[in-house]
Amino acid sequence: MKLRQVGKTDLFLSEVGFGSWAIGGPNWAFGWGPQNEAEAVASIRRARELEVNWIDTAAIYGLGRSEELVAKAVKGHRKEVIIATKCSLLWDEAGNLSSSLDGESVRRECEMSLKRLNTDFIDIYHIHWPNDDARIEEGWLTMHRMMEEGKIRYGGVSNFSDAQIDKVKNIGRVATSQPPYSMFRRQIEDKHLQYCSDNTIGILAYSPLHSGLLTGKFNIRKIAQNDWRLRADEFKEPNLSINLKFVKSLSTIVEKYNKTMLQFAIAWVLRLDGISSAIVGARRPSQVEEIVGGSGWQIEEEDLEEIDRLLEERKSKIKEKNGYLPM
Repeated sequence: MKLRQVGKTDLFLSEVGFGSWAIGGPNWAFGWGPQNEAEAVASIRRARELEVNWIDTAAIYGLGRSEELVAKAVKGHRKEVIIATKCSLLWDEAGNLSSSLDGESVRRECEMSLKRLNTDFIDIYHIHWPNDDARIEEGWLTMHRMMEEGKIRYGGVSNFSDAQIDKVKNIGRVATSQPPYSMFRRQIEDKHLQYCSDNTIGILAYSPLHSGLLTGKFNIRKIAQNDWRLRADEFKEPNLSINLKFVKSLSTIVEKYNKTMLQFAIAWVLRLDGISSAIVGARRPSQVEEIVGGSGWQIEEEDLEEIDRLLEERKSKIKEKNGYLPM
């Protein structure tokens, strides 16, 4: 697996990182349905065998369960794996979600993640969502104090605007940014890519497969009734049919490379030098084996231009049907 350096850090991440959102299970508002936990652990271990050297998780995934499964999977090999997790999203006993960047809350979250991950340090600790905007600086300052204490190696942000990063970067270094990025969500190309380049911030792109729509295998009838995607605009009609028709329109281009649609979508994200790694979720070892095939090759320029044309057609159709573009 090819490695890419993250900004000016000493971290070299595999081009594909293991995303552990889905393995957290169904017991929260943004779950993906039932998860076989033995398969989840086996998936992480298979990723390591295939030279995926880092795992992305978050306290909120499965209300702590994802972190616990990551710990189980890397037991005995902790120092061989780079682990990124996140803070700022909280839950109560009933599973209700809230946000806080209060300094004491951020420290408490970090301590709990260290315990669930069964580790003395977190390689990259992200603020998950900047919903508590008034206390962004307070939360970031607390994170940097924990870096000085050795609990965190690097601090990063997720879902931040450039203006929000500006609010914290003078307090202490921002090593990474985690924005969504896929063929269907390209907003970071407008300004964020250049902003991160100018500030030597590594981009860890999440949802490169747009939560399954770009796998070439998506079937709405096969997902669980408690899967969060059933509530998302792009998984509802008429958008769903338009999206799946776009994927089908790429089949001739994809076949040219002897790759699957899933692998093609990952390579499309990795085509940009500003992307340090693509975070790709997996729930079974067989999925991991396919995912790694998205690394280490490039799409030709003429095909990228054709994809842009097809994406513009898709955008026009969605706007025509809805009067707006869903996020």
